Amino acid sequence: MSAAAESRLRALDAVLDAQPASEALADELFAVVEALGSQPTLRRALTDPSTPDEVRSQLTQSLFGSRVGGVTVAVLAEAARARWGTSGAFVAALERQGVRALLRTAQDAGQLDELEDQLFKVERLVDANPALRGTLGDRRSPLQARQDLLGGLIEGKVLPTVVQLARRAVAARKRTFDLTVQDYLKVAAELRERAVATVTVARPLTPEQEGRIKAALSRQVGRDVNVRVVLDPTVIGGVHVALGDEVIEGTVAGRLTDAQRKLA
Repeated sequence: MSAAAESRLRALDAVLDAQPASEALADELFAVVEALGSQPTLRRALTDPSTPDEVRSQLTQSLFGSRVGGVTVAVLAEAARARWGTSGAFVAALERQGVRALLRTAQDAGQLDELEDQLFKVERLVDANPALRGTLGDRRSPLQARQDLLGGLIEGKVLPTVVQLARRAVAARKRTFDLTVQDYLKVAAELRERAVATVTVARPLTPEQEGRIKAALSRQVGRDVNVRVVLDPTVIGGVHVALGDEVIEGTVAGRLTDAQRKLA
């Protein structure tokens, strides 16, 4: 992500964070996202670079001011004032704010740790079931039906907010369900100024081992790190760590693959 895009997102984050978060706010933002998703003409009008920034901002207020609350309008107006490059990026930025509103609500209720853990487990459940993963990703099937399928599997077993986020992730705005969930978890970590590391190992780590890995990664990036452990027998020993865009390959399988690549 470019520095300019990052700056636009942070400006939008600040507008949301200046107000109390609530599930109602998240619902309104998601409703706007759905409306924009189904109306290409409206999306283009709100992102047309030939239209002055302030005019686009005022347009959001005239279109949505009587339909949603003041905080939602403020977020929309700030988003429309910025230049996102594409209408898709504009919609994705609003989706992010809906997700952040839900995560902040969980944080205020002291449930953010539990939410992150449960959402990660849902992502692992889907990843471990190829049939389920394929069904959820089949865009030939109605989105509602795919969302209902996943919702039926997890409702009553996880927090309601986790169900809502998992259902939204089925739409796969980050190309796939798992990448979308990972993006949600990254946003959750950012709320507490943490990084997220996915650690892949062949066998479960002891609490001591996980603690040492977390401490080492935290020293490396200069802030706390949330460690998500993934079990994969194919790693053949060692540890594979993905931390943002950086990959630390310490597995036997990884070293063999690297050796084969060099010999090819």
